[in-house]
Amino acid sequence: MESITKEETVLVTGGTGFIGLYCIKELLNNGYTVKTTLRSLSRKDEVNNLLAEAGTSSLEKLSFVTADLTKDDNWDEAVKDCTYVLHVASPFPASDPEDANELIIPARDGALRVLKAARDAGVKRVVLTSSYAAIGYSKDPKDHVFTEIDWTDPELTDNAYVKSKAIAEKAAWDFIDSEGAEMELTVINPVGVFGPALGKDFSTSIGMVKAIIEGHLTETPGFTFGIVDVRDVADIHLMAMTSPKANGERFLATSTGVMSLYDIAELIKKERPEHVHHIASLQPLDPSFTVVMSNQKAQDVLGWKPRTKEEAILASVDSLKE
Repeated sequence: MESITKEETVLVTGGTGFIGLYCIKELLNNGYTVKTTLRSLSRKDEVNNLLAEAGTSSLEKLSFVTADLTKDDNWDEAVKDCTYVLHVASPFPASDPEDANELIIPARDGALRVLKAARDAGVKRVVLTSSYAAIGYSKDPKDHVFTEIDWTDPELTDNAYVKSKAIAEKAAWDFIDSEGAEMELTVINPVGVFGPALGKDFSTSIGMVKAIIEGHLTETPGFTFGIVDVRDVADIHLMAMTSPKANGERFLATSTGVMSLYDIAELIKKERPEHVHHIASLQPLDPSFTVVMSNQKAQDVLGWKPRTKEEAILASVDSLKE
């Protein structure tokens, strides 16, 4: 790829995470100088090695800052001289904690820490990674198409992760309205994130694919969900970062259509038959469980064109094999 020199520096929070790594890779390949935060610099070599293996250019333009979403230290250093901030880092547990505040407080307070530091440093725009969880968990899905105008009411759910995402995103918009000064905010709301894993910190979603392939998943849970490829999630972050039309907007990041775990198992059996002997027989879902969501806004405003859900799933399968 040609080397493109850009003057801007971008901070990506959570450099070891699945989405964070891909955002760093795309930014470096597009000529930006990148800083990323790690809770501990002991993982710096791991990040550099994963990016190098993934064919990332200009690794010399990447630097690291130790910062933790639960502490004030070093955030001023992290955002210093940055034009943009991609706030990707957020806790995502394998299981719901007993006390929802274990997730809500770091998600909300962490977002506010990053926003305050960014505002004080004169950052032009923050792109916050929220989630479909902040959109789709209050309205009855029957006869409804979920879009960016929908909001999850945290009072109407017991799921700590869903609550934390809705509360943190709402807090970010409130901060911008009341004390954001000139700084701009754009929010990305991805659904289940699949695609090729770069390292061991892949998404909880890919963990489900792994469980299917290894035969650990023996029943189909009663829900369908949206699917998006991590490479498209990185792309939409970069588009949202620079598009003048993206200021003040949220974008639902999903490919077209939804799947159940049964659908995923059937796709893998058909397209990657070498895994068939491990996969348990799952039951198809009643069609009434289907949720409908739209990515039209991201296509219209940003020109975003995501990969198909099937391509994202099969890329996950292939990368787990490697």
